[in-house]
Amino acid sequence: MTDRKKEKVIMARNEKLRAIGVGFSCVDVYEKLDKYYPTGNGVDWAVHLQRMGVQTSILSVVGTDIYGEKMKEALKKEGIDISYLHTKEGETCKMLMDLRDGVDRVHLEEIEGVMKDFALTKEDKDYICQYPYMHTDLFGNVLGDLEELHNAGVKVVMDFSAFSEDPEFCRDEYFSWVDYAFLSCEKEDDHVISHLQKIKSFGPQTVTATFGDKGSLCYDGERFYRHGIVETKVVNTVGAGDSYIAGFTYGIMNGWDIPACMKKGAEVSAGVVAKFEPY
Repeated sequence: MTDRKKEKVIMARNEKLRAIGVGFSCVDVYEKLDKYYPTGNGVDWAVHLQRMGVQTSILSVVGTDIYGEKMKEALKKEGIDISYLHTKEGETCKMLMDLRDGVDRVHLEEIEGVMKDFALTKEDKDYICQYPYMHTDLFGNVLGDLEELHNAGVKVVMDFSAFSEDPEFCRDEYFSWVDYAFLSCEKEDDHVISHLQKIKSFGPQTVTATFGDKGSLCYDGERFYRHGIVETKVVNTVGAGDSYIAGFTYGIMNGWDIPACMKKGAEVSAGVVAKFEPY
């Protein structure tokens, strides 16, 4: 098969792939640099999948300010369905940001805005159930709906970030309603290995820990898989985890084995950290 034909086959298959990012969205604002961009765990994930040929949608909320308009403009430009990106009177959620050592992101302050009172309606949940895959996180106000959505047959991709052991944000039962769990850790050690095994015991198909420039570790209940990073010049680390999850999810959606999913995650992540924006 020629490369041209292979591309057509891949694009035809991808037209059948659909996914939705649900929950947290915001605008990252770097006041010292006079820069900002629309983002959020599920937003970044959806943008990357959309660029890989997967039809994506975002279900969240923005305010009636300029940042809300910029979020809509950015997602429309990417071809993402925003028919369920709700608009509510008030301010769009903002994360005030800074850079440490010129590259590492630093969260200074969160201004919740309309995100504070966001909650899924029955209509929202019916819409989500039209998608085979959904992404969410701990801060999108959908934790109380995970069990219902998971039991309805939606494959849940969950970003636990660095809070998978923090009782203030994360309870063990959340893992039971997740199919693909992702978490951020500093490095691989015996504690992390035990933690992945514990999470897997609750039911996820895979549990993956990312370690920044130290690569990633995935556990499927039978064995551990390790993958390094793709070397690149780092401009901004923001969005590295979201992009890795997007690449990994793309592999899952296409039926790839775990090493191939991890490889894709590393490749997409490398492309992100080499830019200022997270996609």
